Amino acid sequence: MTDHRALILDETRKYHQDTAEGAGFTPGVSEIWPSGAVLDESDRVSLVEAALEMRIAAGARTRKFESRFARALGLRKALLTNSGSSANLLALTALTSHRLQEARLRPGDEVVTVAAGFPTTVNPILQNGLLPVFVDIELGTYNTTARRVEEAIGPRTRAIMLAHALGNPFEAEEIAQLAREKGLYLIEDNCDAVGSTYHGSLTGTFGDLATVSFYPAHHLTMGEGGCVLTSRLPLATIVESLRDWGRDCWCAPGESNKCRKRFSYQLGSLPEGYDHKYVFSHVGYNLKATDLQAALGLTQLDKLDDFIAARKHNWRRLREGLDGVPHLLLPRATPGSDPSWFGFALTVEPDAPFSRAALVDHLEQRRIGTRRLFAGNLTRHPAYLDQPHRVVGDLANSDIVTDQTFWVGVYPALTDEMTDYVVGSVRAFVEARV
Repeated sequence: MTDHRALILDETRKYHQDTAEGAGFTPGVSEIWPSGAVLDESDRVSLVEAALEMRIAAGARTRKFESRFARALGLRKALLTNSGSSANLLALTALTSHRLQEARLRPGDEVVTVAAGFPTTVNPILQNGLLPVFVDIELGTYNTTARRVEEAIGPRTRAIMLAHALGNPFEAEEIAQLAREKGLYLIEDNCDAVGSTYHGSLTGTFGDLATVSFYPAHHLTMGEGGCVLTSRLPLATIVESLRDWGRDCWCAPGESNKCRKRFSYQLGSLPEGYDHKYVFSHVGYNLKATDLQAALGLTQLDKLDDFIAARKHNWRRLREGLDGVPHLLLPRATPGSDPSWFGFALTVEPDAPFSRAALVDHLEQRRIGTRRLFAGNLTRHPAYLDQPHRVVGDLANSDIVTDQTFWVGVYPALTDEMTDYVVGSVRAFVEARV
């Protein structure tokens, strides 16, 4: 390392120490965010160091992060993308690849999912000309069940795509077994649940493919970013091709002829020897991330265990503090699970002497940030009113979530003083009205 480089990084550390927030918490004045990135000195230094190298595309840091993250989740391959939404698009689109031959998904095939969630779990179904089959969820866990999924399977059902709600695992083992028995693909949207376990196994390891988001709200952040993970190497190859313009070659940008056959292929109706770097086997995208993002991901990954522990601690403190408060349905973990929580959901019961809106307004006025359970019932949104879909059963609980549910934060930057203030604010509001 040159003297200039060492000096810049040393000054970066000093800058971080000089500018680090240390004002403390003032109830009713300080903002309590529902989510956010937790960044420290190592993150800042890593970003600056990567910037000094001027590697502005994907490179060595990207490959290092992919390798380390795959090992952390116990899977064989991780493919970094520019967002978790792109990861969902790539995961589902991979299942339509011609390389899967008769096992590929085709337009009109059905994919079982839930109505109450985030739209980018559902959008790839529609974007690929497939039909979403919506099922309801359970209140309290905010996940669907294996029974509901099984009831939704029809003659054209080919896949299941579900998210672990707010970090709380769905019945992943049972649904994975159901998928195997019925010959269906399973995609786990693990964006909110990195580090959660179900029956002792990490979420994201039950399905054919899993996705993760590195948006600032999530367990790890790169600012923007996402990842597709799998232990099925043929699927990984398809995802990589779709992510990288659809090209057939697997050499990274700046690399050539790793297969030693660059000018020896004959594919499609191209002339023999056509440059393999410019042969395209899929109608793909460019959804890659950069080494700057991977540099931040690497330092964030070092802190994952601490982040998970903090999320669990904050959720437990809220749960214990709000236990027994009337007219509020408190969240619960799916039996057999150990969630790495994303948020703490609260549902105002229909017969409560107050509304969800009034409680949310009370909290927001006290500088406590709240969020809805994402889209609530997606089928009620303008974007989906005229989209083809099928509904199995009613969506009564999804409608309750739309009207009555919100969540508050548990992310690692929250202190006990902050979570106690949230508890006290909720209790004071309810007690004044009961």
